[in-house]
Amino acid sequence: MLERRQVLIDGEWVASAGQGVLEVENPVTEEVFATVPQGHVDDVDRAARAAANAFDGWSHSPLAERAEVLNRLADAIEVRADDITRAIVQEIGEPESIAKGHQVLPAVAHLRNTADALAGIEWDVQVGDTQVHRAAAGVVGAITPWNVPLLMIVMKAGAAIAAGCTTVLKGTEVAPLSSFHFAEAALEAGVPKGVFNLVSGNGPTIGEALVTHPAIDMVSLTGSVRAGRRIMELASGSVKRVALELGGKSANVVLEDADLPRAVVMGVEDAFRNSGQVCGGLTRLLVPRSRLAEVEEIAAARAAEYVLGDPFDPKTTLGPVVTWAQQDRIRGLIRSGVDQGARLVIGGPEQPDGLEKGYFVKPTVFTGRPGDRIAQEEIFGPVLTIVPFDTEDEAVAIANDSSYGLAGAVWSADKEHARKVALRLRTGRIRLNGSPINQRAPHGGFKLSGIGRENGRFGIEEFLEYQAIG
Repeated sequence: MLERRQVLIDGEWVASAGQGVLEVENPVTEEVFATVPQGHVDDVDRAARAAANAFDGWSHSPLAERAEVLNRLADAIEVRADDITRAIVQEIGEPESIAKGHQVLPAVAHLRNTADALAGIEWDVQVGDTQVHRAAAGVVGAITPWNVPLLMIVMKAGAAIAAGCTTVLKGTEVAPLSSFHFAEAALEAGVPKGVFNLVSGNGPTIGEALVTHPAIDMVSLTGSVRAGRRIMELASGSVKRVALELGGKSANVVLEDADLPRAVVMGVEDAFRNSGQVCGGLTRLLVPRSRLAEVEEIAAARAAEYVLGDPFDPKTTLGPVVTWAQQDRIRGLIRSGVDQGARLVIGGPEQPDGLEKGYFVKPTVFTGRPGDRIAQEEIFGPVLTIVPFDTEDEAVAIANDSSYGLAGAVWSADKEHARKVALRLRTGRIRLNGSPINQRAPHGGFKLSGIGRENGRFGIEEFLEYQAIG
């Protein structure tokens, strides 16, 4: 049993004022393998005050110093990449053969990209006789999710540190070990005292205390729409600035002239990344009705290739979902698809054969209609809904018929035509013909997908305010 007993405040590991612990469960074995402190509001108070005391010095630090700290932090995480990977595999069940490249190495690259992006920001612009200056927003309360636990910490804390802000992190209670690894790396990298602080705990106790603390100037959250609404409600009491990334139901639009086999195979793989537990996953596959049968055949064949099981087994390519509650909810949504008349192409709500234990869900593909529940709700599991269309205008309308607007994709033999279609989509990040995700380009969405952007200089600028001087 791994036991973490302390929280990080003002550059020191100290005992939490809380008396309880949070248990960390392995979703494969369904057994508790670690505990972390269930923090107390007094921990939040100490951490917030430490961050506030450190703010003046850090917000006026040279950019070269900030870049150096971020690069040292990247080095410290890279050195412990194998340990962090193992922890994440135990916490969320993503296969070890995938997790390092999906979870840890992108976090290292993100920190280095953030350090490089500092040089691309216009910190001072002269407007007539007035100097327009970009200033650090203040003390940031960061609240991060469990699905990509380390990268989400890096996207918030890394950008805030670059901007000159100080930070108090409440890492996820479901997969908290990454936050402790990050805190240890921060100490190794020489992040100044008070610039980064960690308090572990749950949302109702620690998260809400963080959002309402008078020393916190801004809150950055990645989480559910329900959590985002609660953050906005609490932050409004003191008119705190908020940045929210709240999920999606992203459309993958495959036009008539696209490379269909490649588009469908890559679409299935994107939807099933991390067992479908990715906010920007392309979980709606929009295809020409004339080619629907071919699409179903390709999608079913690719879904059937996934190997479920022990995530430390190199043969495993799909892990469990993170908790029993997630598994139960996903199975309920799969049943709702069947009940609403969607065609079940492959998969279903039953426990996968040969896996009596573990929160596994069969890789599932439906063909449904735009208004079906499975085509509207964020499922956050390995479930893909194919939706046929008859015209390009209809495809655009279906893609935009969502409460979310985080990500999307367009496939066409004519890339410029794909780009024109992409410009009609009400979503934040759109990939063309399977292009890779650019970590330097902004990530964030429209509508219920949230407020604000992350990555590169755009992520740093999220933590800056304008000052007009002169």
